[in-house]
Order: sequence, then structure tokens, then C-alpha cells
Amino acid sequence: MSINRRSILIAAIALTAIQPLAADDAPDFAREVRPILAKNCFKCHGPDDETREAGFRIDLAESVRTEADSGAVPITPGDPAASEVIRRIFADDPAERMPPADSNLQLTENEQHTIRRWVAAGAEYSPHWAFVRPVRPEIPPVADENWPRNQIDHFILARLEQEGLAPSPPSDRYTLIRRVSLDLIGLPPTPEEVDAFVNDQTEGAYQRLVDRLLRSPHYGERWARRWLDLARYADTNGYEKDRPRSIWPYRDWVIDALNDDMPFDRFTIEQLAGDMLPGATVEQRIATGFHRNTMLNEEGGIDPLEFRFHAMTDRVATTGTTWLGLTLGCAQCHTHKYDPISHREYYQLMAFLDNADEPELDLPDPALEEQYQQQLEQADQLLAGLGSTIDDPRPENERRREAVDREFAAWLEQQREQTVDWTPLTPVAMSSNLPLLTLEEDNAVFVSGDTTKLDTYQLRYRPELEGITAVRLEALPDDRLPAHGPGMTYYEGTKGDFFLGEFELTADGTPVVIADASESYAENRFGANPVSAALCTDGNVQTGWSVHGRIGERHTAVFLLQEPLGKCDELKLKMIFGRHFASSLGKFRLSATTDPRRAQARDLTEEVESLLALPDGDLDEAQLQTLRTAFLLQAPELAEQTQQIRHLRKRPAAVTTLVMLERPPENPRPTHIHHRGEFLQPTEPVVPAVPGFLADDDAASVKTRLDFARWIVSSDNPLTARVAVNRQWAAFFGRGIVGTQEDFGIQGDPPTHPQLLDWLAVELMEDGWSMKRLHKLIVMSAAYRQSSIVSPEHLEADPGNRLLGRAPRIRLEAEVLRDSILTASGLLSPKIGGPSVYPPQPASVTSEGTYGALPWTASEGEDRYRRSLYTFSKRTAPFAMYATFDGPSGEACVARRDKSNTPLQALTLLNDQMFIEASQALGREFAMAGGPVEDRMTRLFRRCLTRPPGAEEVADLTQFFESQLTRFESGELDAAVVSGEGEADPTTRAAWTVTARILLNLDEMVMRP
Repeated sequence: MSINRRSILIAAIALTAIQPLAADDAPDFAREVRPILAKNCFKCHGPDDETREAGFRIDLAESVRTEADSGAVPITPGDPAASEVIRRIFADDPAERMPPADSNLQLTENEQHTIRRWVAAGAEYSPHWAFVRPVRPEIPPVADENWPRNQIDHFILARLEQEGLAPSPPSDRYTLIRRVSLDLIGLPPTPEEVDAFVNDQTEGAYQRLVDRLLRSPHYGERWARRWLDLARYADTNGYEKDRPRSIWPYRDWVIDALNDDMPFDRFTIEQLAGDMLPGATVEQRIATGFHRNTMLNEEGGIDPLEFRFHAMTDRVATTGTTWLGLTLGCAQCHTHKYDPISHREYYQLMAFLDNADEPELDLPDPALEEQYQQQLEQADQLLAGLGSTIDDPRPENERRREAVDREFAAWLEQQREQTVDWTPLTPVAMSSNLPLLTLEEDNAVFVSGDTTKLDTYQLRYRPELEGITAVRLEALPDDRLPAHGPGMTYYEGTKGDFFLGEFELTADGTPVVIADASESYAENRFGANPVSAALCTDGNVQTGWSVHGRIGERHTAVFLLQEPLGKCDELKLKMIFGRHFASSLGKFRLSATTDPRRAQARDLTEEVESLLALPDGDLDEAQLQTLRTAFLLQAPELAEQTQQIRHLRKRPAAVTTLVMLERPPENPRPTHIHHRGEFLQPTEPVVPAVPGFLADDDAASVKTRLDFARWIVSSDNPLTARVAVNRQWAAFFGRGIVGTQEDFGIQGDPPTHPQLLDWLAVELMEDGWSMKRLHKLIVMSAAYRQSSIVSPEHLEADPGNRLLGRAPRIRLEAEVLRDSILTASGLLSPKIGGPSVYPPQPASVTSEGTYGALPWTASEGEDRYRRSLYTFSKRTAPFAMYATFDGPSGEACVARRDKSNTPLQALTLLNDQMFIEASQALGREFAMAGGPVEDRMTRLFRRCLTRPPGAEEVADLTQFFESQLTRFESGELDAAVVSGEGEADPTTRAAWTVTARILLNLDEMVMRP
């Protein structure tokens, strides 16, 4: 009679109830048990109450030790036989076995045994390692005390010795200088720098090299690119329209901050809440561009509030990835299925970020200000020219002067006849569907907050005037508005414009009939349909008044009443702004007149209107000249000069950047839980709060975005320092101590060197959050300086190099590869900062036939060869070479780039226009250089690959060069096509060019050694 294997296992379960396992035999819950439970059980018995079954949570000790819905106790510590979980995972009946068959999950026998042993040992729970504040561990002792160069090496060597392995020998100096240069500044060393380091045999040579690289202004450029992956930086808005945006000042802020070694805690606070710091500087406001890098949908017909919600979900997810190493986005629709983040807590986190407006910030620019003053001088000269032409005493101008004097007098009389007294009305109550209306001292109403595609303003007045014949609406500019207003349009339409669809008045509840209307200026951006103030009274919200073309100016509309308005207790104004995009008025004032004359809106400044109200005897010469200038600017025969003057008086467009601005306390933006994460299903409101599992004693005081930013970098937060040092480690070693850089949660990879991770995290915090000192610590270690050559022992014992018994060879990022090739060719521009540039790329990417294509005129001069960090980044059509080499699109936060090795990459290095130009530059240089071919070949090899070539390599390359030279000289290949321009013989240039192309395509060029 055979004995069933499962019967033996069940018997073993019963036996363990009588003979508990020793503590030393118990599986480690965090390392061995929780991963099994998270993978197989959390979906139905985890944190998410919406999908929880059987009424218990297997992730909580108190839950599994009480009766479930069935009445059974899921886990009885020390007694597997009395534990329902153990019975179910070993059940023969598929209907009872867990995980259920329809989950497509199945425990291995080893996993079953691990859980049984854990229960038998007492089923002790421990918190997830990443959710416990790091404590500096003791430096572990090692047998080989001569190998460690700093504390890092003790942790690495202790683990290697534990596994019976030895570290690799150190790298040679050529390899080391190329490695550390590429890592710290993203550029290869020059031959002169290499020779200086290799020949410096004095103590401290390597440290001096490291210190020089850390001081380099190119350090900030290299590390800014890695940060911009997280910030999802791009130069366009994304989505369908994907229009350009100005946010490069934020990119330059990142470069400067990293070069200055701004402490990472301050670096964090200024990006999350720089605008809220006391006395916030322009630079601190620029820093808030981090969360303005979200995409912006300008497609016709979209609801801007909906896509603002989508931007908010992106900001929450990005904050989680960047600082907390958590997949917060999983809790947008429901409670996180693995990590202890509830659906409510997700929206409480959102509430910290949600209470900010999103303006553009005009940046001070002395050059632009000087240009504007020059424009004003030119305008004044043109104005003086108009007058001098008329005042010229020559006889031929006498008649013209007399005619102009008569015309001016007639104009002045006409304007005075049309001048009426306007009395500003003070609203006693104001409301809207969403925006906040605020009364200012001059009776103007300023509008702030969110707007929609159909905004309605309602204002109530108690006019003291009796017999009102007309009302005047002034649309007023203001620096707080997009493009200085007067409108609030930002999405889709002209920034600073508005579209007033309906203007309605009621007096004591009775509609006031408007007989006619006029406006000082009107222009429509969209279509050929006319726009005017009169169309604001036709009952159609799709027709109305707009001022596209003259943004940032005061405009007026006058509405004539059919009958004078008798004494009324309440005059109510209703304005409706309707368009397929948000188009509301940002600042306005309402005035009334009782003048029986027909009031007209006039294209005059407030100063001119006030002077027209004065008699001649009260005007001085300067005031008369002001009126005369206004007359001349309206003269039809001077329209061309007037247009020139108006253009010159227009302030040049300022350099702008996108920033955050906390809303005032009187107008907070409420944040709601959204059922299933749907914008259209808001439920109960929430207030800001940190997740409960991360809350400390001070968590209740974290109420604002600035509080939240400070909490993020608090030493009590167990995640931020760990996440930060892990990301830096990955940059140097190709993989983080935690492989899942974006996920330190329960589903993330466990750390390969947990004590080292905690030591580095505490070191970062206690060392003032200095990234440069952290980088120096890493590159000064013996672990970093090891050879990358793989020994058979390491290959067999640790093929993935998780134990770091050797240095990893890392494929260069797209930008570092391109910059390295430009450096080798001598073309790279050292210029730092400024607007993005347009290096050449395939026409297929920038074709005008491509929907939403932007003009891509390749930059010339040094801008053609700027560092890759400065290349204009279009989200829907990323720069072709970067996309080929796994660069991000900027559409989402990227903590880890993909790494691929494809034939297209080799073809790009061979045939892309930029790399052809780099090869041609090398070809020109070495064709003109003196000396034997072998000597020049050695210099070319070192320019490209740093190290000197071996004799066989020189021979092979020389043979290749001579064979290509023969082909070009014979006409088999066309030298003119390959060589480009230059003074040397085209065939010689072409042969050196193709030789350079070979070197620039070698594996050593693409890999960090």
C-alpha cells in the first residue's frame, strides 16, 4: 500500500503543532513570507476592502488571529493544524484550495512549506523593511582588511566573503578615468586629461581627478538629465495639439542647483513648494516648475478641469515615484492591493498638491527691457515725425498744417460732444459658477481660480443714479492674468483673451432692454464670424465680443438702454462666457451714465478720456499735445505710421516659465475622493494628510504643500533618503541596491545589501543631504574602481553581478553617447543653459505632413552641437536618436530607462546626419594632421576610446584606412559624398572619415567601461 505524499505533508502539519519550530528555523517574514503572500493572497485578502473576501486581511496580524466570516480562524500561531489558511493551501479539493484555480496562481511546494513553517514558528509579523526608519548599522568586519577604501567597501566585501567570493582587481587608469568622467560629467576625458592622470603617480591623484570633475559646470548638466527623467521634462504640452511651452528656465534651475550642490532636502522643498517659502525669490518660484511639467490638453472641446484632474493624478504618481518610491497611482481607483495606502489616503495626498494655481512667470531680462526702451524711443521719434511734418514751416506744408489744425479742432469738438460722465458702480454681491470674484479699491472686479468652458458671473448693484441711459463695461489688463489679460484664456485660445457671449441686465427683477452696443476694439481669432459688443445681446452665447490681437490693453464696450432706467433698488448684471475653451474675463469694471446723448465706446486711453472732459482753458501745453497725438493716431491717412507706433509700444514678449502659486486662503480648491478614479464621480471632500502607515507624531501638523514638502525630507520619513541614495547608486552601478527604483513597496525587489542602503541613507541625511559628497564617497570606493572583466568564478556564482564582485559595464544613455561622440569629434559646444536648440534629425520625424508637426529648422553654429540636454523635446515626436536609444518622451515620470540593443541603433550611429558630421570633422582634422598614418591612427583611437590601441589594432585600422583610400582614389566610392567640406584632398578626408565612423561604432564607444 502506497502512502499519499499529501497525507505525509498533512501529518507533518499536525506534528508541528506538537513540536514548534525553534526560532532559528523560522522563515524571515519580511524576506521570505510576505513576498509569497503579496503575490498570491493580497488581491483577495489584502488592504483593498472593495475586493476583500472572507472578511480578513492576511497582511495584518490582528486580522488573521480572529474569526473570519466562515467562523474559522485563518492563522493560529504555532498551530498549523488549527489554521484555516494552512488547511486551504494544502486542500485536495480544488474548490477549497487557495489560491483558487481561477486566479491563475499556484503555490509551489516550497512556498507551501515556507508558510507552514512560519505558522508553526508562531506566525510573527514584522513591518515592511522600507516602512521602518533607517538606523545607521555597524560597519561589518571583513577578513581582507586591506581592500576597503571606505565604509561602502566593508558592506560589499562582507557579502562577497559570505558567499565565498573575492572582489575583482582594480581597473587600469585609462578605464578608470573614462568611467568616472562619463559618470560624473557625462563626457569622456580629453587625451590631455588622460595623460595628466595616467602620468601622475603621486598620492591622491585619483581624488584630485574626482574633485575636479565635481567642480566642473558640466556636472550639473549630466545629473540634471537624470533628474529631468523624473520631472517628465519636455518643451511641448503633449496630447493632440502638443504645442510648444516655455519651461527651459526650470531645466536651467536644476543644472545650477546641482552644480551648487544644493542640499537635496532644500532641492526638494523648493521644487514642491518654493512659492510658499517666506519671501520666495524668482529662482525659488522657477523651481516649482517640477510639477508644471505635466502634460496639457488643448484639444478643442475638452473640459480643462477634467484634464487638470488628470494632471493632478500624474503629480501624485510622480511625487510617489520620485521621493517615496511608491506606486501611489495604484490607489487612484481603489485601495492599493499590496501597500497600505487607502483610496482615501490617495486623495488626501492629492489635496496637498491640489490647492495651487498654475500661472506663467515673467522673468526679468535686462536685455529685453533695454530693447523695450529703444522701441519706446523709436515710437516717440515717429510721433515727433508726424508732428514735425505738419509743423514744418516750408510753404508747401502751410496748407496741410492749416488743414490738420482744422481737423484737430473738429475732432476735439466731436470727441467732447461724445464725452459723457461715467460713474463707477460698486457691486454689493458677486457670484459665479466657479471662479472667485474679488472687489478691488477702484471698483474693479478681479477674477481668479479655475474657469470652465461656460462661466457665468452675476453681480448685484444698488445704483444711486436715476435715469441711467447706458452702461459701460471696461475690460482691464492686469499682470496677474495670462499675457496681462484682460481675459483669462490660457488653453487653446489666445492667452489673455476672453469671449463674452451674453451681457444681460435686470432691474428689480425686470429685464432691461439694450437697444444698441459699441466697442472700442474687436477681433476674432477663430473663423470669419464677426465679433462685437452688440452680439452680446442676441441671446446666442456662441456669438459675442473678443479682443484677439490687442492683448494686455484696456478695452471698453458701451450698452445703450432702450429707455432710461428709473430709480431701482437692485440692478443685476449677468455675463456668460462661452467657447469651446475657457474664455472668461479676468478683470473688469462697470460704470453708468445718465447723459441723454448717445454714448459710444472709443478707442482712447483713460488719460485721453479724462482730458477730453476738461475745457481748453484748463489744459496745459503737454496735455494739448497728448490730445493732438491721440488725434493723429486716429487719422486714416496716418494708419500705417500708427500701426508702426502701436507695434513699437508693445512690450516684447518676456521670457516666461511655468510655475505653481498657492491659492489664497479665501479661495481654497476643494479636493474630493473620486469613485473608481473617475473625474465625473466626485464623492466626499478630503483634507490633506500623510498616509497613516508613514505618519509620525508630527503628522497632524502637516497641512499645506510646504508642510508636505518638509515632511517628505524629514528624517522621520523612512523612504525619501533610501530612495534617493538608491537612485544615485543605480547611476554608478547600473542597478540599484533595490532593483525596482520606482517601487520600495511590498511588490518591489528586496535590497541586495540592506545594511549598506540604510548606512548610505543615514549618511546622506547626516551629511547635510549633499549629493556631491555622496557621489564622491561612491566613486572613491574600491567597489567602484574594480575591473569590469568577468572571472569564471563570478560568472558562475553571480552572473547578474548582484553582489558587485566586479564593476558593471553599462550601456551609455542616449544623451551621453551623443555628447561623447561630439566631444571626440571636437564639435561639442561648452555653452551652458538657454533656450532649447534644434540639431538635425530625419525629415520623416519633422515632416509638415505629420499631424501637429512643429517647424524644425536645424540650428546652425554652436547651437547645432550643443549638449543633448538642450535638444528641443517634443512629446508626441521625441528626438529620433534619443528614442532609438531608449530616451524618455517626457509623457510620464521615468525612474528607470529601458535598455535595449537593436540593429537600428547601429544604423543610427552609422548614418544619422549628426554622426556623419562628427565623423567628417574627425576626417578633416586627421587628414590635415602631420605624421605617419600609424601615429595619427593612434591619436584618433585615443580621441574616441581614451585608451591607447594595441599594435594589432593599429595595424588593422591602418589596413582598413588604406583599403578605403584606394577605393576612393579609384572612383569606386564617391569621396565628395563622404568627406564633406575641407581643405585636404577629398579622398584622404573620406578615408579618414569612414575610419572614424568605424571607431565611433565600436562597443567601447557605446559602453561605459
